[in-house]
Amino acid sequence: MRTDAGAVAGTGAGADAAVGAAPARAAGTPPGVRPAPVVLMGLCPLIPIAQWQRHTPRVRIVPLCGYRAQRPWHPSGGGARWRMAARHHGGMRAVVQRVDGASVDVEGRTVGRIVGEGLCALVGVTHGDTEAEAERLARKLWSLRILHGEKSCSDTGAPLLVISQFTLYGDARKGRRPTWNAAAPGDIAEPLVDEVVARLRALGAEVETGSFGAAMKVSLTNDGPFTVLVEV
Repeated sequence: MRTDAGAVAGTGAGADAAVGAAPARAAGTPPGVRPAPVVLMGLCPLIPIAQWQRHTPRVRIVPLCGYRAQRPWHPSGGGARWRMAARHHGGMRAVVQRVDGASVDVEGRTVGRIVGEGLCALVGVTHGDTEAEAERLARKLWSLRILHGEKSCSDTGAPLLVISQFTLYGDARKGRRPTWNAAAPGDIAEPLVDEVVARLRALGAEVETGSFGAAMKVSLTNDGPFTVLVEV
């Protein structure tokens, strides 16, 4: 392996020289897929690769076979968190439904209800989410033009029902039982869901909520039906 500043940047003559003798298409490359240039890593033999990468997060590592690395860098190194970061690139997410009335009950008592046209948003939080993601999600929900006439809650003053939903980060790709590793724990998720609600109210929205961590029964009339997935 060699070091070439142009190759690391991915542009310029250095990158061309870096690829140099590399074949036009790596063995096994699918038709129509252009192999990425090989990133050259100048590593001191006394510094382990993992340690070197931990201190140079802006350098993208590309395998020498020619494919771009698909796993993002994660400060904790390898292991489950690395795999988790690879699978979940986005921040907070919400399943948003246009509704004609919605309510949420806990132990037979209604804790949140909206009447007429509005939005019901099921909000999920993953690891690494911050108040910045909560603010972006609030602004997106407030300005999302999915009401009748392509209008938003900010246009019509329509209410929102916001309910926490950790199962949005369930992973059911393997086996028959979903895993919830990508969902943030309650002590992280609850303040961020509350922050989304607070930001919406600060924007002037009428917001009703569920009860975090409780067994809730949600009733709604999906108007359309119209459902979108929002990630910020």
